[in-house]
Amino acid sequence: MPVTHLIMAILLAGGAFVLGASVAFADGSGDPAAVKNEGGKYYDKESNPTFKVQSDGTVDWSTYSGFRRYHSDCHVCHGPDGEGSSYAPALSNSLKTMNYPDFANVVVNGRKNVNTAQESVMPAFGTNPNVMCYLDDLFVYLRARANGAGSARQAAKARREA
Repeated sequence: MPVTHLIMAILLAGGAFVLGASVAFADGSGDPAAVKNEGGKYYDKESNPTFKVQSDGTVDWSTYSGFRRYHSDCHVCHGPDGEGSSYAPALSNSLKTMNYPDFANVVVNGRKNVNTAQESVMPAFGTNPNVMCYLDDLFVYLRARANGAGSARQAAKARREA
């Protein structure tokens, strides 16, 4: 995990917002096009983790790893391939507008949405090493799904060729 993302996760987990710190982030996840490759991990122009799909449809290792982690920890509530369920929202839709810091904040600290029709709770995973060690990969996979890439078929192809 790049140091900047680790620092962001620590700040979010430590409650920087409670202390009155004010941090402004751009809305939306931005252009997912990979412009930098560091050790097989891809980043967009804003240095957010992103995905790379080869011309034959094979996805990069982080997308495949995120696919595996998502289906071991997240799919129970959020459905297969991030498509949502009656219990939790479609993350493939959420990642169309959610940037990495906002995603990390929700995963680390959880979220509670209450209205007159329903109450939904996302538990905090900030102390779960099976999630936190793969936070970038989860974001990359869901970002790929939000942009029409990273399907189970593509991830299986990446696995066969790894």
